Amino acid sequence: MTPTAIFLLQTGMSVVVVALIAVWFVAPWLARLTTTAALSILLLPHAFRHIGMSFMVPNLNTDGLPETFASSAGYGDLLSAVLAIGALVALRWRSIVAIPLVWVFNLMGTIDLVNALRQAEAINHFGPTWFIPTFFVPALLVSHVMIFAWLVRGERRRSAAA
Repeated sequence: MTPTAIFLLQTGMSVVVVALIAVWFVAPWLARLTTTAALSILLLPHAFRHIGMSFMVPNLNTDGLPETFASSAGYGDLLSAVLAIGALVALRWRSIVAIPLVWVFNLMGTIDLVNALRQAEAINHFGPTWFIPTFFVPALLVSHVMIFAWLVRGERRRSAAA
């Protein structure tokens, strides 16, 4: 198998396994919580997205990792982590900007992950950072979908109450 095929297989299988965990275990558990609590739990993994800056460490990846990929993934993940932490704090303080900030984070964070995944030329140069897109990114993508579901559900509730 080529590295690209292995990468796609590992990433795809991780998405499937994380989605099964989310549907079978996480979603039913979160359904018993308040929107604030559920969103906070779903945001927590994203607070660690600063780990994506590892792509910017020269000797951690093999030679040839495109600088455009390393910079966009590294800074995009840093921005996503900062937005996730900001949204967590806003939710905790019950701020009026909490839900809009979760929307901003979720849109930006999803765009960042999709942008990174579309840059296939980087696959052969991940080195030890290989686990980030093959394990961590699928978990983050599934949690993004779950956050969107909670946000849309909340919008429907607010519309119905109005």
